[in-house]
Amino acid sequence: MKRRITLGVALAVSLGAMPAAAEISGDVVKIGVLTDMSSLYSDINGAGAVVAAQMAIEDFGGTVAGKPIELVSADTQNKPDVGLSVAGRWVDVEGVDVISGASSSAVTLAVQNLAADKNIVYLVSDAASSDITGKLCNANTVHWVYDTAALANGTGSAVVKAGGDTWYFLTADYAFGYALERDVTEVVKEAGGEVLGSVRHPLNTSDFSSFILQAQASGAKIVGLANAGGDTVNSIKAASEFGLVQAGQKMAGLLVFISDVHSMGLDVAQGLQLTEAFYWDQNDETREWSKRFAERHQGKMPTSVQAGHYASIMHYLKAVEALGSDQPGDAVVAKMKELETDDPLFGKGLIRQDGRKMHDMYLFEVKAPSESEGPWDYYKLIRTIPGDEAFRPMEEGECPLVKG
Repeated sequence: MKRRITLGVALAVSLGAMPAAAEISGDVVKIGVLTDMSSLYSDINGAGAVVAAQMAIEDFGGTVAGKPIELVSADTQNKPDVGLSVAGRWVDVEGVDVISGASSSAVTLAVQNLAADKNIVYLVSDAASSDITGKLCNANTVHWVYDTAALANGTGSAVVKAGGDTWYFLTADYAFGYALERDVTEVVKEAGGEVLGSVRHPLNTSDFSSFILQAQASGAKIVGLANAGGDTVNSIKAASEFGLVQAGQKMAGLLVFISDVHSMGLDVAQGLQLTEAFYWDQNDETREWSKRFAERHQGKMPTSVQAGHYASIMHYLKAVEALGSDQPGDAVVAKMKELETDDPLFGKGLIRQDGRKMHDMYLFEVKAPSESEGPWDYYKLIRTIPGDEAFRPMEEGECPLVKG
């Protein structure tokens, strides 16, 4: 009997020491990219997000813990019900282990709840609402790149300090726009400024005439654009047509991407200040990766969102490798938080307990046409904002994961 017990213990120890590859669910790590393929965020995110995810898989070696990595993708159409339906099918039927992106804050908040319910990993690189790591945080979500608090502390703070002490907002009428207006309003008031009013516009609006006229009538020094993508581009173009800047008001692009500047052109966008987490021309490493990306994406340089898909997936795969398993999701996220982040696009950083990925942010100004030395040479650096200054203090976010 004693010999049988000894053998049993030995067998248990042996099984416990088996290769980690045995714990990869379905013998494959499956990554799903949710994005906007056909609407106002397609340049920011879209097919480029899928390219970035594929590059992460290839750069990692195509396998993790001895098992292959597969990629699937889908268009959310910026609709929470569509995103939720696809995500549910992926997890329940197709065995997807991790979802990257969603296209907007509204879709993200829906998928974030599903990730917790199904206990999978959710990587957010495109949505901006600071509530993702605030009162709505969960143990399965990591928020990469930026959020509305960091955008407020970057562009909002800089503009007020430069004398822009009265504001009027053009706000996208959904969760992201509300959060961005709220967070910038707090920064403006704390700095001694005043918000004179705001107007909400539908998502993916083609005609901004009435909204620009209301902004002009407000008399505010600064018209804050609490929108993104095609809405930002169209609102800036409309403001140019109505002579808003020529009449003495200024515009603050609170979430502007390099694809937006490319679409507008430097003649229209010059002088615009914006806050970003990534710029393709920052250093040798960002340039090398970005040029590889552009070769696969119609010559287009990557946005910070697309860079975020790459970096967050790379770190996820490192955590799976270290853990020896892709399940359960909250355990993988815990390992991601334990490991220091380090990649060629965002540099060294960490993931806080609330799921917020910490790194420096940058205040840029769009160059004048005469300052640009070539295609996609659009930004000049005004200020580097340390991560602990850019992002909201963890204890102020009301995240239930944060103790004390």
